[in-house]
Amino acid sequence: MGHSIRLNGIVEESIVDGPGLRFVVFMQGCPHRCRGCHNPGTHDPAGGYNADTDDILVQFGANPLTAGLTLSGGEPFLQARAACVLSEQVKRAGKSLVVYTGYLCEDLVRSAVRDKDIRRLLHLTDILVDGPYMQELRSPDAAFKGSANQRVLMRNEIRDIARAMLRA
Repeated sequence: MGHSIRLNGIVEESIVDGPGLRFVVFMQGCPHRCRGCHNPGTHDPAGGYNADTDDILVQFGANPLTAGLTLSGGEPFLQARAACVLSEQVKRAGKSLVVYTGYLCEDLVRSAVRDKDIRRLLHLTDILVDGPYMQELRSPDAAFKGSANQRVLMRNEIRDIARAMLRA
């Protein structure tokens, strides 16, 4: 038996939530409540349903063409421990991890100093799409992000931000 995780839903095949064919886990609960949010049903932490990470991993592994896992929301970092359980297995399988968050990478780095699960999830992430969705900056043609203020940060950029902040 794996870890319990609160979900809003799963999309087994997506081509818009990161590079390649993605298995997308929409996590439940979000403090950001962005105006015009694409997934407002994910806001209430008591909404959605409980799932087991082992069951999700079996579902994920069913399609060998899947390039990797995308964690979206809701806010994945609210359930960082369960997200790490999923992500570690996905990475062991040689697949990539994309995480969407309403937090800025810098805020997550600050939190990671005292929260090992946030630190671990950041370390496992290949691509982080950060920042709140801003309806007035909506950019439907931008790859993998919803509004122009959001950043698509690659693993090395996440690491560079963390190093710069820890040196300061």
